[in-house]
Amino acid sequence: MKYHLDFSWLPQYAPDILKGVMITLELIAVGGVLGILLGIFCAWARALGPRWLKAPVGLYVELIRNTPFLIQLFFIFFGLPSIGVQMGELTAANLAMVINLGAYGCEIIRAGIQATPKGQFEAGRSLAMSPVETFRHVVLVPSLQRIWPALSSQVVIVMLGSSVVSQIATQDLTFAANFIQSRTFRAFEAYIVSTVIYLVLAVIVRQVMTLVGRALFPRRTAA
Repeated sequence: MKYHLDFSWLPQYAPDILKGVMITLELIAVGGVLGILLGIFCAWARALGPRWLKAPVGLYVELIRNTPFLIQLFFIFFGLPSIGVQMGELTAANLAMVINLGAYGCEIIRAGIQATPKGQFEAGRSLAMSPVETFRHVVLVPSLQRIWPALSSQVVIVMLGSSVVSQIATQDLTFAANFIQSRTFRAFEAYIVSTVIYLVLAVIVRQVMTLVGRALFPRRTAA
């Protein structure tokens, strides 16, 4: 039996798809920016921070990197309300993505920090910089230069992983695809459309990260 593709439903459900795309973009924008900032802080704590801070940050990183993202999402959305912490679906999804990217970003950024020559730390001290100033002005930027492609790939991976937030009724792109196939019974076509959109979003996010890298590290680009 031949299967005939039918996309006649697409104009009718275009608003649902657009809404899903916008929420997915919001998730990656919030999760990407805050997740990278959290990763920078955790990388500093593990590589250069005080001893009392290294253990809890290390526990957080290992816990997140060795448990499924879906379980982390369920813990935040279904588990935290049991101790009185209530939040909406979108807030829980954003928080889960920030926490997840922060842990993976921490190890990527820490690798860049550990590759920094000791002479750069000594140069910062010779200029009477504080440890925080040395990290910010001497260590962080070259470290980010070294690991930016890997960090960009991780951001894309987290964006693709955001598809599971539909499990808590966050109305992202996957939620829209599930909704459409349940109404039209055209599952194959609905998931073809969502797959193509995710592919386009992944390319766009990677290009945006590349442009941000060129803006932040112009000397590396020139080289």
